[in-house]
Amino acid sequence: MSISNDTKKQRLRWIPLESNPEILNKMIHGHGVDPKWGFVDIYGFDDDALAVVPRPATAIIFLFPGSPAYDDFRAKDEERLASNKQTISDNVIHFKQTIENACGMMALLHSLSNNRQINGDGLFKRIFDATRDMTYDKRGEYLETCSELATLHHDSACSGQSHTPDIADPCTNHYISFVEVDGDIYELDGGRPFPVYHGKCNDFVKDTARIMQTFIDRDPNFNEYSAIALAKLEE
Repeated sequence: MSISNDTKKQRLRWIPLESNPEILNKMIHGHGVDPKWGFVDIYGFDDDALAVVPRPATAIIFLFPGSPAYDDFRAKDEERLASNKQTISDNVIHFKQTIENACGMMALLHSLSNNRQINGDGLFKRIFDATRDMTYDKRGEYLETCSELATLHHDSACSGQSHTPDIADPCTNHYISFVEVDGDIYELDGGRPFPVYHGKCNDFVKDTARIMQTFIDRDPNFNEYSAIALAKLEE
């Protein structure tokens, strides 16, 4: 889904990524990320399902329907957050999404950039090193010019198990990322002008599951929800 606060210029458009840990792991492990870390499916938000998610887990990518109810919630939430200034850690990295249908890649970048200890020496580390001191807006501009990232995204989007959509097809679902930084949970969405602070966490996976459940409760008639965690796979 193309959710962005920037509507002033014609944007680039990519093919949507499939919500598939196998695809994401191939992307990250082929570009320098430590293979001891990877993405795994979260099969439910009850205690039994969450118990099998490997720990530590440091990020969760959430896919949900971009519905009118969400659009209404987001507009009101951004008004609330704008009038009630949040305290955001300086260690949180937030990228602006200016490319249509790139929300899957944005969620991946947010998951990795806020866990820099696992980034290795490949493409993602080069991106994070280049953008570390940039503003939110400048990071978005940088990604537009990163041809290596565009190629990786295209190849990965065309390698999924489901039918590859046409680049012009409308996309109604949207990816966001939840990360733990300095003991706090942040929601990162390249289409929102700032991170969303969700408070301290005791158990990142369980606490984030409660947040994701509020998205489902907001739109209970939809069933296109999925979540995958970035976790340590081996000791």
